[in-house]
Order: sequence, then C-alpha cells, then structure tokens
Amino acid sequence: MIQVMAASSRAGFPRLPTIAALFLAAGSMVTGGCATIHDHHGYLVDQALLDSVQPRIDNKASVERTLGRPTFTTQFGDPAWYYVSVDTRQLPFRGPHATAETILRVRFDAGDNVLAVDRAGMDHVVDLRPDHASTPTLGRHRSLLEDIFSNIGTVGTGGAAAGSDGSSGGSGGRGGGTGPNGS
Repeated sequence: MIQVMAASSRAGFPRLPTIAALFLAAGSMVTGGCATIHDHHGYLVDQALLDSVQPRIDNKASVERTLGRPTFTTQFGDPAWYYVSVDTRQLPFRGPHATAETILRVRFDAGDNVLAVDRAGMDHVVDLRPDHASTPTLGRHRSLLEDIFSNIGTVGTGGAAAGSDGSSGGSGGRGGGTGPNGS
C-alpha cells in the first residue's frame, strides 16, 4: 500500500530529470547562436607543394599541375600568378575579421619559366576604415545655398548654342526666343 501511494503522489508532477533535460535543451538552443564561427576562404596552403616549386626549373604548366589554378593573375606588367588564402573568425553579432592571410606570388619570365616565388602574410595587409561622414572631393567647396542659386541667370542665355543667323538654333531661327526650340 505504501508503494501505491508513492506512485500516485508522483503522478501529477513531472520527474526532475525531465525538467533538467528541458532546461538543458532550451539553454543549448539559446547559446548555440552565440558561438564563434571560424572559416577559410581561398587556396588551401600545403607547405610541401609550395616548396616543390623551384625558380628557373618549373614553368606555368608544372606550377598549375602542382598548385592548381591561381586565385588571380596579373593583367598588366610582369606575368605573375597569385594564390590567396584567408582565415576568418566571426564573433556573435559582429562581422568577420581576418585572423590569418597568406598571399603566394609566382612570377614568370618571358619564356613562362618561374622567376621567383614570394610569400606575404598579415604584415602586408592594411586595415582601411573609410570615413562615412563625408566623401572628400576635389574642387571648390560650395554651400547648399550656393548649389541651389548658382544657376540663376545662366539658364536660357543660349550663348554658345546660337545659330549662324544670330538666333539660338532650333527650328530655323523662327520664334525669336532664346531657348533651343525658339521659345
């Protein structure tokens, strides 16, 4: 009889492990969006493959077989292939930030043979933050009122558009007006 009473008193309440499991699941869903995201873009650097490219021995075809197609190539100047690799980290509610960057440049001579292999990293990256307040322009700085009222007196003068008969062009000089259509 004691066992029957203990079972009936628990029947109306959920068991403690069930509540704990619900809280654990809800907590993991809420904090799951707060995880840091690590990502990789571009060329996957393999040091053994990089070391196998030798200046004055390899050519464009052998470099492409060894390293694959370049990320981009030069369009002007000395021919070069670039292999770019960027590792990023994104904190919750923030934009991605580069944590590591590798730029491999393979330069070629006129005969498509490897001239040199250069490598650069984060030390050559410039963090550029544009000023969103204003865009710098060359020339005269004018106020808003100068922009609005600067054309008063210049509209409809027709100075350079005048025809050979002294009229301002348009329909054969008829109308006698100053605008391009004789008005």
